[in-house]
Amino acid sequence: MGQNDSNILVVDDEPGMREFLEIMLQKDGYNVETAADGSEAIDKIEEKLFDLAIVDIQMPVLNGIEVLKKFNEKSPDTTVIMITAYASHETAIEAMKLGAYDYITKPFKIDEIKLVIKKALEKKKLERENTRLRKELETQYGFGNIIGRSPSIVKVFELIKRVSELNVNVLITGESGTGKELVARAIHYSGTRHDKPFVPVNCGAIPETLMESELFGYKKGAFTGAMRDKRGLFEEADGGTIFLDEIGDLPLHLQVKLLRVLEEKKIRPLGGTEAVNVDVRVIAATNKKLEDEVASGRFREDLFYRLNVIKIVLPPLRERKIDVSPLAIHFINRYSVEMGKDIRGISPKALEILENYHYPGNVRELENIVARCVALESSNVIRQETLPQLVTGRDYLDLDTSFASNSSLDTLLGDVEKKMIEKALRTTNGNKTEAARLLGITLRSLRYRLAKHELDDGNGDDLEDMDEAGEL
Repeated sequence: MGQNDSNILVVDDEPGMREFLEIMLQKDGYNVETAADGSEAIDKIEEKLFDLAIVDIQMPVLNGIEVLKKFNEKSPDTTVIMITAYASHETAIEAMKLGAYDYITKPFKIDEIKLVIKKALEKKKLERENTRLRKELETQYGFGNIIGRSPSIVKVFELIKRVSELNVNVLITGESGTGKELVARAIHYSGTRHDKPFVPVNCGAIPETLMESELFGYKKGAFTGAMRDKRGLFEEADGGTIFLDEIGDLPLHLQVKLLRVLEEKKIRPLGGTEAVNVDVRVIAATNKKLEDEVASGRFREDLFYRLNVIKIVLPPLRERKIDVSPLAIHFINRYSVEMGKDIRGISPKALEILENYHYPGNVRELENIVARCVALESSNVIRQETLPQLVTGRDYLDLDTSFASNSSLDTLLGDVEKKMIEKALRTTNGNKTEAARLLGITLRSLRYRLAKHELDDGNGDDLEDMDEAGEL
């Protein structure tokens, strides 16, 4: 519903004022009804939902304050603006305490009341949109802590449901920050092993010399410093799931041992002579293309096929921007609670900017942006000015948006050239000679491009700079 499609009820016992407001608002495109007193207004709100009501305070039978109480009881979603020719601080305070949006005294300026009405309806629209997003979030756009409504992420939800009950190995692929561990946890906690351990292991974070003892454990005396037996992570995960993140970083000699565990379902601790039975489901993940790693000899082909029984591919956030709004609302709710703040939503302009960003860090980057905004926001809505410069500066080339706006190739290249020149000048504190060197062009060429993009400051030091650069 557009703002000017809003339904407005004017409640005033003065016929002249009712007619004036009705004509003024209808000219602006609003749907307007009028009531000559409080009783007629209550009859109308029992039959129809109004987005906004303008209520006079001094009226016979029921005064405006009593009408406001009835609105709170019978139509709490209606925004109420109070007007009166007999202003008093006590009445104004009482009206605001009862939830009136604003309090205006007669006579008022037309532009003043139009602005108040416009802002009240914008606030109503924002509240309605955020409520809708919250309801959608609660009902259909999530699987555990994974949020999304795009076709690609819905397919992931379906795969998670289907594989969670199966005792098969799963390989999850996707760029960093797409939520691979969340998917692994969702599979584990929605399956038959949910009451058993879920043990995550980052294969890229554990030193190679410690990886074997961490995975398979060791016996007392197996090496210097092994003062007692220690269970490995596979034993810790017995009956449950072990999540091997960044599996592409696992050294080749350990790939052989992992393959044996997958085939025999037994592990042998360092320094031990007997194998130990383990019942562990393996979910592996990587941001590398393992097929290429196999082709280059860095990853064993037989292990790849053992792990790749079911493959789940997580799309990057830039390819599913329809998921940005439910994700943003999800993170706003989470961090508002964690930080003890009362952030109720996000403004339409701020959301539009978030949806147009390209997210090289994927969902993790969006989460960090929202957490920062919740921490810094002083109002109860995330606003455009609270977003970081990285998001609003658009120092990147968004091909999807560029194509959508029918920009030509020359226009796009010109924009890139201008941004690079501006960045080079900022980096060199405006020194054109250094900026030209940084860009790999001559000072004469830089002068030409500065003039083309109307960036030339005309400070007259170009000849001196060119002399210094040896171009005269």
